[in-house]
Amino acid sequence: MNVKTLSQPWYKEPWPWILMAGPGLVIIAGVVTIWLAVISFDGVVEDDYYKQGLAVNQRIHRDKAAQELGLQAQVLRSGKEIRVFLSAAAPTTSMPDQLVLRLSHPTRGGMDQTIALTNAGQGFYSGTLETEVGGRWHVFLEDQELTWRLLGDWQLNADAPLQLLPHH
Repeated sequence: MNVKTLSQPWYKEPWPWILMAGPGLVIIAGVVTIWLAVISFDGVVEDDYYKQGLAVNQRIHRDKAAQELGLQAQVLRSGKEIRVFLSAAAPTTSMPDQLVLRLSHPTRGGMDQTIALTNAGQGFYSGTLETEVGGRWHVFLEDQELTWRLLGDWQLNADAPLQLLPHH
């Protein structure tokens, strides 16, 4: 029995192509992943993370100072207008002339806002947002000398006021 073997060039055989498909798909997926990472950079990681780590003790001190003064605040929003009612447990605590309200977006640093609030009397402060905001925000209320701070998370689409308390 004479069997003649038919041989074809390698590129006409299916097995080399099947074996190369796996590594080829991995290379394509890697390029797509790099492309997505570059175009979707949202600045979540802080540039000065080391300095921020060193400042943790200062922040704890400010939280403790607010707790010792018995400070708490309610934040209300109507459109771009912000009103804050600040109260202290000790009636002898003097209220500052101005406060600083910082709205920090959890994922988009470019959307953060700092609002100067002026004393309107009897513990009420008012200010104006730079732009309309919605969604979830981290809120920090501080005096101008940065001796104390109150913080909380605010869902701005909700109608309820935000209660700010010293962080424990």
